[in-house]
Amino acid sequence: MGKPFASSTDLDEKQQTLEVLADGVYALTAEGDPNVGAIEGEDFVVCFEALATPVAARDWLALLRQHTDKPVRYLVLSHYHAVRVLGASAFDADVVVAHEQTRALIAERGRQDWDSEYGRMPRLFRDPSSIPGLTWPTATFNDRFTIDLGGDRGELVLAHCGRGHTEGDIVAWLPRHRILFAGDLVEAQAALYTGDAFHHEWATTTLDRVAAFGAEALVGGRGAVARGAEACAAAVDQTRGFLDVMRAEVGAVHRGGGTLKDAFQAAHTALAPTFGRWPIFEHCLPFDVARLWEEYDGVERPTVWTAERDREIWARLQD
Repeated sequence: MGKPFASSTDLDEKQQTLEVLADGVYALTAEGDPNVGAIEGEDFVVCFEALATPVAARDWLALLRQHTDKPVRYLVLSHYHAVRVLGASAFDADVVVAHEQTRALIAERGRQDWDSEYGRMPRLFRDPSSIPGLTWPTATFNDRFTIDLGGDRGELVLAHCGRGHTEGDIVAWLPRHRILFAGDLVEAQAALYTGDAFHHEWATTTLDRVAAFGAEALVGGRGAVARGAEACAAAVDQTRGFLDVMRAEVGAVHRGGGTLKDAFQAAHTALAPTFGRWPIFEHCLPFDVARLWEEYDGVERPTVWTAERDREIWARLQD
């Protein structure tokens, strides 16, 4: 009998931790579940990420309301994946901001991604009937988008550092506090999901640009907050290391004429000693290797994941 599919049997609730990173800067982590954050402006709040359902998002907002009652003016979506965006309606934000490519990806594959992620991670979809439909950004940008936080709070800079976890990932940078919300471009001791990735660009120029911020606190897509310049640099290095090992192992099998399953087994053997105990490692790796394999085949853009394709790849590599 094969391994349980993806995270379908991971039904244990995770302990949430709300951290105050600076005056008016918040992060909510949850033992490897998706992280979210918030930044207070003078008379409004910017929220970063939306969680998978409005019910889940309202629980996060209830915790945030213990610290501030300012209205949410901006909701920032780092990319298009369902567990990051489908809770957006709970925020009643005036503006929903994302990269222009994220909007295009929602149009192209948002419905398929919703079905795929619900099948892979059902626990994250608390009361899925509360989701009113796909989330659509109301403001998009290509390179940078700056939010004046008002008063003496400085600016929040949203930036596209290049293709990585998806085509449209963005980060949120607070220069005043040197705090970076990196989305899934960086994971702090949590495995990478790369099924929609551009591995070679992510591992090189994109992470170079992320590292160049010189963050002194970093909130990744999953895992604990990295505090201090050394820990932030280590989180970027861990992310790059995961990608580099995958690229080396899968690339060697591809060049040698092996099969996709050979590549999966080689990557698993090489990655497991360092990364195997990190959250969602076993869940992610089959999909990660399948996408990287097609990159070596010359497929430029990721093939759309559907619930059916998920199961087919899982059966080929895990069972």
